[in-house]
Amino acid sequence: MTIFVPDTRRDGMLLPTLALFGSQISVNLGAAVAKNLFPVIGVEGITAFRVGFSALILLAIFRPWRSPLKRRDVFNLVIYGAVMGLMNLLIYRAFQRIPIGIAVAIEVTGPLLVALLSSRRPRDIASCALAVFGLYLLLPINSAAGRLDPVGVAYAFGAAACWALYIVFGKRASSIAGGQGVALGMLVASLFIVPLGVAYTDASSITPHVLVIGLVIAVLSSAVPYCLEMLALRGLPQGLYGMFSSAAPAVTAIAGLLILGEHLTGTQWMAIACIVLASATCAMSARSS
Repeated sequence: MTIFVPDTRRDGMLLPTLALFGSQISVNLGAAVAKNLFPVIGVEGITAFRVGFSALILLAIFRPWRSPLKRRDVFNLVIYGAVMGLMNLLIYRAFQRIPIGIAVAIEVTGPLLVALLSSRRPRDIASCALAVFGLYLLLPINSAAGRLDPVGVAYAFGAAACWALYIVFGKRASSIAGGQGVALGMLVASLFIVPLGVAYTDASSITPHVLVIGLVIAVLSSAVPYCLEMLALRGLPQGLYGMFSSAAPAVTAIAGLLILGEHLTGTQWMAIACIVLASATCAMSARSS
C-alpha cells in the first residue's frame, strides 16, 4: 500500500496547522480513555499498549525498511524515539496523579521554551510571557491554585523536557519522507517501553476487552497524532509549532471534563485561557509576517 504524504511546504501553513490541531484532539481523547484503564493494568501497561500497538500500526502502513537511512538520520531517530517513549510514560504518570488538563498545561512549558529560544520578536516574547503567567496560575506556588500532587507536577515537567527535545529532533527526523521517520521513531520507543510494561503488568489482567481498548488508545494517542504532527513539523517553523502546541491544555481540559468529569476551578480555567490566548496571538503574528 502506497501512502501519499502531501508536500506541506507547497500548501503553506494552513495544512500543517490543521494537522497539528487535529493531532491535539486525537491525542487528548486517547488520554482520557487511557486514564480510565490505569487501575486495571497500570501506567506502564497502558504506555506499553500505546507505544507497542502504535509501532506495529505505523510499521505496517509505512514499511520504513524499503528506503535506506542516511547515517546522520540514525542518531536523530534514536533520540527522537527515546524522548517520544519517555514523554508518553511521564505524562501518563502525571495523569495518574493530577487532572489531565493541568498536566498538559505544565507539559507545554517545553514547547514554550523552544518557541522563546527560536524567536526574538517582541510579540512572540509577550505571548510566551502570557502563557507563563497562565502556568503560574496553575501551579501551587500561587495561593489561588488548588492542591496538586508535587510528584505529579514533577512528572509533568519531565514530560515537558521530553516534548522540547521531541520538537527539536522531530523536526530533524521529519526530513525523512513517507512516514518513515515516525514509524522508526515509534519502533525505537517501543524497544524500551514495551519490556517495561511487561515487567510491571500482571498477565492475568490482559483480557480481550483490555486489548481492544489498548488498540483504540494506540490509534487515538499515537498512530494518528504522530503522523499528523510529522506533517506539522515539516510545514511549520520550529518556534511556531511550539506556540501552537500551547493550545493543547484547553483541548485536554475539555476532554477531561466531558469524559472523566474532572472539574477545574475558575483560576485554573483562567490560566488555560491565558495559554490559549498566547497561542492565538502567535498565530496572528505568524500570519502577518
